[in-house]
Amino acid sequence: MSESLPTPISSFENIRRSEENGAEFWFARELAPLLDYQDYRNFLRVIEKARQACEGSGYDIEDHFGEVTKMVDIGSGAQRPVEDVKLSRYACYLIVQNADPAKLVIAHGQTYFAVQARRQELEEEGDAQNRENHNRLRARSELSYHNKALAAAAKQAGVETALDYAVFQDHGYKGLYGGLGAKDIHAKKGLKKSQKILDHMGSTELAANLFRATQAEDKLRREGIKGKAAANRTHLEVGRKVRQTIEELGGTMPENLPTPEKSIKQLEREQLKLEKKDGDE
Repeated sequence: MSESLPTPISSFENIRRSEENGAEFWFARELAPLLDYQDYRNFLRVIEKARQACEGSGYDIEDHFGEVTKMVDIGSGAQRPVEDVKLSRYACYLIVQNADPAKLVIAHGQTYFAVQARRQELEEEGDAQNRENHNRLRARSELSYHNKALAAAAKQAGVETALDYAVFQDHGYKGLYGGLGAKDIHAKKGLKKSQKILDHMGSTELAANLFRATQAEDKLRREGIKGKAAANRTHLEVGRKVRQTIEELGGTMPENLPTPEKSIKQLEREQLKLEKKDGDE
């Protein structure tokens, strides 16, 4: 009959604590006996190895191993201070990876904290994606507003027909995208004929186009540009300047930025569903 693991997952869960912001942590003095370290001094050696592994991985040790002093009861209502360590999930993971492999409970701890670490990664990825979706929706909305203002400024300069405006816009794109016009960008993103390129840009790419639109509008109005040719040259120059700024900052050129899996329209539909759901509850 195979030997069963002595420490169930619930034991690790029972000593898990939470900060006010929801961040999880474990106290080293509570974790040590669960990992079959009855002598805390021996466990401190394992913690030191884990600290070194943390530093070697490029993480800030203080973010994962927090030195604390706690008061503990010693009988008759008296207390005395003892040193302890607040351990993050990642710190616990490093500890079980550096603990005595001969201890059967260590294998259980390795599995538990590996799963916990992966769960945290997924949560962080989800949070990052939510932020990106929010930033895309906001930037797209702002760009829609400023494109209308740009169209008005262009019309005042002499860009009157729909065809004139399409040519005007293409000059701005060519300046920003290193010679690529709207059709080229559309093809590079692999979009269908009915899909709009602005709806398939990430927040960084949208921000670059927003800067192009606002600066082009401002320059047209400020300098009183007149004539279609002059307006086109102005838009081209502004696009090039924005591209130059991105290059000087070491950023990724807009044509090389990834195309999001979901369009702005899809994000808007998902947002409406969530709002409707919240309203029904």
